[in-house]
Amino acid sequence: MSAGAPWEVRRGPFLVTTDRARFDVDVIHGFLRRAYWSPGVPRETVERAIAGSLAFGLFEHDRQIGFARAITDGATFAYLADVFVLEAHRGRGLGVFLMESVMAHPALQGLRRFTLATRDAHDLYRRFGFTPLSAPDRFMERFAPDAYAEASAS
Repeated sequence: MSAGAPWEVRRGPFLVTTDRARFDVDVIHGFLRRAYWSPGVPRETVERAIAGSLAFGLFEHDRQIGFARAITDGATFAYLADVFVLEAHRGRGLGVFLMESVMAHPALQGLRRFTLATRDAHDLYRRFGFTPLSAPDRFMERFAPDAYAEASAS
C-alpha cells in the first residue's frame, strides 16, 4: 500500500516512517503476541498484516519503539489497528506523536469513515476526532477470538 518513497515525520530523535525495510518485525510481533487484542498472533500473520496495510514504525534513533497500521482503500475508508508504544517509552507523548503522524499521512485525508476499536485508549483517540459509532446498529462483525489459538494448534 505504500507506493513510492517512504513517508516520514521527524521530531528530535524520533521518527515515524512507512519504510517497511526499517521495521523490526521481532519487536512488532513480540508486542502484538502479548497485546490484549491479538494474544498469540503468529509472526506470519503479523508479516501479512504489515504487507496489506499502510504501516507506520515509530523509532528512537534506529530502535523501533512503536507501531501502527491503517487498513485503507486510500479514498473512502480506513481502519486503524495495532497501535502501540513499547511500555518503557510511554509517558513521553510518543503515542500522540505517532497518531499525529498517522493522521497527517496523505493517503488518509478526506476519508468518509475512519474506524478503530480500543479497550483503554479512548482519551488518546478522542484528541484526533474519533467518537463512538454514530450508528452502531448498522455495524456488524464476524469475530473469531480464538483464531490464533487455532492457527498455532495446526
